[in-house]
Amino acid sequence: MSASPEKPAASSSPARRRPSWDEYFLQLARQSATRSTCLRRQVGAVLVRDKRILTTGYNGAPRGIGHCLDVGCLRDRIGVPSGERHELCRAIHAEQNAVIQAALHGVAIQGATLYTTVHPCVLCAKILINCGVTEIHYLDGYPDDLSREMLAEAGVVLIREELPSTGG
Repeated sequence: MSASPEKPAASSSPARRRPSWDEYFLQLARQSATRSTCLRRQVGAVLVRDKRILTTGYNGAPRGIGHCLDVGCLRDRIGVPSGERHELCRAIHAEQNAVIQAALHGVAIQGATLYTTVHPCVLCAKILINCGVTEIHYLDGYPDDLSREMLAEAGVVLIREELPSTGG
């Protein structure tokens, strides 16, 4: 008589739900946003292809330049509303930083999917279109109709997501 294999002991912990891939990458984007030095909005981005992380980015001042956390917000000081006059900001956007990281490290991002905490502005949309990003998953909207129009015209798939509550 052959011995039957033992069943693993049942776990006494409550059932745990494993996140989908989209939820996982959006959680990583949210975590990347914690590195942001912007006083107005903390944004994180993750570029992914074939379920593999290519690069991450968050919004903040360029290398060697004082961060808004340290020197204050130029946009607040001169009264620039959200979604306008992007050039009047010390920070590089999270999506831009993710693309820059790919360029610095020789990582091809054509055909990638972007996971980001906020819908990209028109400046980032144009960069993402030209880099060949094919799909964007985002959590929060952004007041930029031209961005949405250009991404749609370029055939980039936009998917607004919601992360499930963690219950804590």
